[in-house]
Amino acid sequence: MGEVFFRKLTRWQADGDREELADLYVAAYQEPPGEEYRNRERFLAVLADDVQRPGFDMVAADDVEGEDDEPAGLAYGYPLHRDGSWWRGFVGVLPGEVEELTASGKVFALAELMVLPEHRRRGTGSRLQDRLLSDSDAELAVALLDPANSVALEAFRAWGWERLGEFRNTTGESALEVLTRTLQG
Repeated sequence: MGEVFFRKLTRWQADGDREELADLYVAAYQEPPGEEYRNRERFLAVLADDVQRPGFDMVAADDVEGEDDEPAGLAYGYPLHRDGSWWRGFVGVLPGEVEELTASGKVFALAELMVLPEHRRRGTGSRLQDRLLSDSDAELAVALLDPANSVALEAFRAWGWERLGEFRNTTGESALEVLTRTLQG
């Protein structure tokens, strides 16, 4: 493993490279046998929707050792729509300042952050999210994490993210941790 190079991808590049990005997703999450295909297909469907969002932004990390660049990780996200619809699964009362920032277009959702296992604990994830968020004019970043993923939660907290509350999907079956990070202001 050598030096990691970070580069921006446009929505068109992300859409055109979606199969390679899905391969990266599967390798980063190392799903149990039999789950890879279903989760890969789910990632592709979510990515297809997300690249269409206004303000979509993506940063890739490549290991540049050797002749060919090898993927190391990826982060992408988008500004939340001002109508607040993204928050519909939030449990409880959303703080007023978060509502105000959302209505003013100043909240950026970190939709995906993935790092290949061999690049973890080397600063790749931190640098990916910092690079992605530094290009945003948002004042607040938000991310949803599985509460069972203690490693990811620990990393996000070390990077300055704080728990805002809980988010439930439309069926109410699973809960996710809502984390936020102040960006500017």
